[in-house]
Amino acid sequence: MATNKISAQPAGQSVQKLDVKISRTVTTHFLLALPKDYDAKAAKRWPLILFLHGAGERGADLSKVAIHGPPKLVAAGQELPFIVVSPQCPDGECWSDDMLLGLLDSVSTQHHVDTNRIYLTGLSMGGFASWSLAAKYPERFAAVAPICGGGTTIDLLLTSKTKRDAIKTLPIWAFHGTKDTAVPLAESERMVVGFKRAGCQQAELTVYPDAGHDSWTETYSNLKLYEWFLSHTRAVAK
Repeated sequence: MATNKISAQPAGQSVQKLDVKISRTVTTHFLLALPKDYDAKAAKRWPLILFLHGAGERGADLSKVAIHGPPKLVAAGQELPFIVVSPQCPDGECWSDDMLLGLLDSVSTQHHVDTNRIYLTGLSMGGFASWSLAAKYPERFAAVAPICGGGTTIDLLLTSKTKRDAIKTLPIWAFHGTKDTAVPLAESERMVVGFKRAGCQQAELTVYPDAGHDSWTETYSNLKLYEWFLSHTRAVAK
């Protein structure tokens, strides 16, 4: 095990060490939609969409999760060729990376998921989480579509070479409304620029000139988004 060696003790300060094991249990409830032709006994593996809702859908009522996005389409009878996973964030909390990655691992183990075709998308608070996961765990996703979100680019600046290589091959298609007063357009613009500076070769931003914060209704009702998802497989970083 590597240890930190201090050659000289700073004046007026003693050198201390902490060894502690930290663990926690996370719980989430989620909606799961399986494709029409899904067969648990078949060998076929299916692409997966992880959908992250906004702050207004937090709580303990899962019906709120289906107000927007892919779960709304599924509830309306739209057939999507994906396994759709839509978790709900509890009241007063934000999305947890640990919980979301644990959820992906669990669903991938219990169902026929093509782990090379896991797609991530979210709106508003879920858009922020999508940017965050894309920066921290780019190797987990085949494509990411953040909507009216934003975030910080510090994770891109401080990431490892392995993750930077994964960022280079991660397709990103962001969406935002020009008239958004809840989350300014500049948030998405900054993230797209940050990913490009980190080497991302496929970072694009679609701007709706007449849209406010709701830039998700038009985005999720556009079947081209789902075609775009399916056109991408997790590339091996070189």
